[in-house]
Amino acid sequence: MRESLAKISREIAERNRDLSLVALIGLPTRGVTLAERIAAILAQTAGHEIPVGQIDITFHRDDLELRRPIPHVTNVPFDINGRTIILVDDVLFTGRSVRAALDSLNDLGRPEFVQLAALIDRGHRRLPIAADFIGRTVKTDFNDDVAVRMKEIDGADSVEVHHS
Repeated sequence: MRESLAKISREIAERNRDLSLVALIGLPTRGVTLAERIAAILAQTAGHEIPVGQIDITFHRDDLELRRPIPHVTNVPFDINGRTIILVDDVLFTGRSVRAALDSLNDLGRPEFVQLAALIDRGHRRLPIAADFIGRTVKTDFNDDVAVRMKEIDGADSVEVHHS
């Protein structure tokens, strides 16, 4: 995981030369923790703190009738207008969570650019969404489950694929 986060951070810094305009917004739960880790790495390069927030996508999802919604907190303590916002998610799968995040982001303002970072890209997209920054690509079957565990939440870092 450390290598993947270093790769993502390096690519973000290369694409976004002025890191003072960059802010990261994580998708709960693990995307927020990933965003915090990436921001810490970028701060070493930039020489200043990189803002981090989290966005609730619950009521922007298109599958509310299929699952019991569990709302999260939106906490974006900075103005997104005119910034480069990097959405951070742990696993990019169908693209539906990212679409919901884009809709939710629109409620907050109008960023100059929106980029997407995903620790794991497992394919099987249902929407035309692609990550700008990918830690690793993992081949899976559609019904497999990819579990990202993080020491801050789960006690240890790991990525596991559970085949169905």
